[in-house]
Amino acid sequence: MTELIYHQDSYVKEFDAVVTKVDAEKHGVYLDRTAFYPAGGGQPYDVGQLVAENTTYTVKRASRGNIHIIDDEELPEVGATVRGVLDWDRRYKLMRVHTAMHILCGVVWRDYGASVTGGDMDVLKGRMDFEFERLEKETIAEIEQTINMEMAKGYEIRINVLPREEAFQIPDLIRTKINLLPEGIPEVRTIEIVGLDLQADGGTHVATTDEVGTIHIVKYKSKGGINKRLYVELDETAG
Repeated sequence: MTELIYHQDSYVKEFDAVVTKVDAEKHGVYLDRTAFYPAGGGQPYDVGQLVAENTTYTVKRASRGNIHIIDDEELPEVGATVRGVLDWDRRYKLMRVHTAMHILCGVVWRDYGASVTGGDMDVLKGRMDFEFERLEKETIAEIEQTINMEMAKGYEIRINVLPREEAFQIPDLIRTKINLLPEGIPEVRTIEIVGLDLQADGGTHVATTDEVGTIHIVKYKSKGGINKRLYVELDETAG
């Protein structure tokens, strides 16, 4: 089992690890511990480097199963000690976006009772689908104003891991229309924006909501029926 550093601390930029397995077919390596996020829940994968002695390997993506896909011709050997280095600028922007999506989800659920039907994100932008019977320009402007008011309050963001039975006793823990949690997992990781939102989530987030910066709702689409899509973008920096 790989120790998932990103599950406990999203701010780890560099880490030491040992190569435990090499997959020549996928051209990647497994590590005993990693801070590279492998994509999931709409959050894209991390990229960066693995440094072994005098050789630097480019990690072009962290993939499902926590395999690190290498862009270079050679691969580090099993047993090699490496230093993992994240592309921190990319990761931090993704953390800001992911938290922004939770702020949006929390406000829309609290104020309008609308469930999430889908979502995706990228660097400094994302989109989220909700069940709205009607969604007018005035409502969108109201949502944008509210999410930025909540962002600016600097709510603390807490990570917790709970036994499955305990987690599923929390009302509205799953905000998506379909429960995406795998069957049989013994523990559930939760992300809480203290005072605003609590959800099951496996991704990376900033420590307080004011790190997100201004959230812009830049576009709206009706996806048919009651499915409405909001597109958001963030500024380059939160300041």
